[in-house]
Amino acid sequence: MSKMKMSNEERRNSKLEEALEVKSLRRIISAYLNYSDAAEEDVKRYERSFKKLPPAHKALLSHLPLKFQRLRRCISINSFFILNMLQAFEPPLDMSQDIDICEHEDPESAPEYQLHSGERNFCSCQSVSTSGRMSSSKTDLTSPDCGRDLTCISLKGKSNNEEVRMESVSEPVNESQPVNSEDSKVSSRVHDDARIVNNQMELYPTSDSNGNASAPPRDWLDPSLQLNVPLVDVDKVRCIVRNIVRDWAPEGRRERDQCYKPILEELDRLFPSRFKDRPPSCLVPGAGLGRLALEISCMGFISQGNEFSYYMMICSSFMLNHTQNAGEWTIYPWIHSNCNSLSDNDQLRPVSFPDIHPASAGITEGFSMCGGDFVEVYSDSSQEGVWDAVVTCFFLDTAHNIVEYIEIISRILKDGGVWINLGPLLYHFADAYGPDDEMSIEISLEDVKRVAFHYGFQLEREKTIETTYTANSRSMMQNRYYAAFWTMTKKEAISKKRETI
Repeated sequence: MSKMKMSNEERRNSKLEEALEVKSLRRIISAYLNYSDAAEEDVKRYERSFKKLPPAHKALLSHLPLKFQRLRRCISINSFFILNMLQAFEPPLDMSQDIDICEHEDPESAPEYQLHSGERNFCSCQSVSTSGRMSSSKTDLTSPDCGRDLTCISLKGKSNNEEVRMESVSEPVNESQPVNSEDSKVSSRVHDDARIVNNQMELYPTSDSNGNASAPPRDWLDPSLQLNVPLVDVDKVRCIVRNIVRDWAPEGRRERDQCYKPILEELDRLFPSRFKDRPPSCLVPGAGLGRLALEISCMGFISQGNEFSYYMMICSSFMLNHTQNAGEWTIYPWIHSNCNSLSDNDQLRPVSFPDIHPASAGITEGFSMCGGDFVEVYSDSSQEGVWDAVVTCFFLDTAHNIVEYIEIISRILKDGGVWINLGPLLYHFADAYGPDDEMSIEISLEDVKRVAFHYGFQLEREKTIETTYTANSRSMMQNRYYAAFWTMTKKEAISKKRETI
């Protein structure tokens, strides 16, 4: 009888977990779909402010109404890309299922990690063949063990709150903004396939450059399944748009050279002989939109990117799987802030992407993207001593407990394995004031290195690199990091030496 009771309770908890998962994913998808509404509200606010001007001042700024029209057109073009991205997304769960259970369940009976989790993540792995096509499979969350196949690791893992690095935008994130004179260069298919009607995104069958119709809109994009989301969620979508520039646009090359190039050069120096039959393995936690992990794969590594943000994963999957050629898409990433602009044309300039076709980049067999929380995924015993290299770029400060991150990095590296890090220590949860009282361990760079030495690392190289993060290169304000860059080597097996500091 007790076994039957336990079984029923487990099924009940499993159903609750899946309902919470679906609700969280709906919230993220709703944030993407609410992008145009939020942007339209910004434009209306601009217009209201303009109408309040005295006639003489209006005359001086008579070009602004035209700018507002251009802004709406740019919003429409950005929305067109977002809709195509969402239509290509393959949800790992049944998005049409009833989620009312989330509202009726006693919070005390739910797993603690699900409480207050505005958005959550599943754990899955997408493996990419040499053709560049990724295949995705949802992890069996009940599985007690995980495979060690580096081409597609299937691991259990819990989901954490969504976090998208937003603090380092090169200008304040206002809730509104404008568009560019070069938008006439955008393919005319934008106007046929996407538009804003009554301030709502409308879904249209899309076509490629050859006029081939794509799949019809997904049922899970039905407006009846959408949720009302706060503006902070929409800001995360705007952040993703800027991250596209950083990772996949020609305009982001300077930033990639600052951040990714030193890492790639160090990997090339440390692994001069990379054989096709025995390629070294490299893990990239916090892989974002996937460009660094892809570049490492193209160098001859079995590369795996790990990312826990659904916002990021939806976009990275589209970039890696569904782009058909370089320069295929155009967005207007800088339209959401009127501050620190040199000119309207700078603010409203279009950005084409991707700068390369990922599927034709020359990836190494075994390239994959694994979705899930880094701590939960790579704490699994099957990961111990698996990786030749771990690369962390703007990642360490995303931790609740940075000591735990370093301990796991040490554990998953082989003896003699290499850890390459680049980034600041702008701890993401440092200002997380609220009822949740989230854990945030915020230590100095000196202490970070001391912790690393405790877990068996030896410092090989170290320097400071000046860089930006998703910066608008033409803005009057530039936020710069003096990021720590180091190479450390794991000296010995220390599995028996792990102690509490």
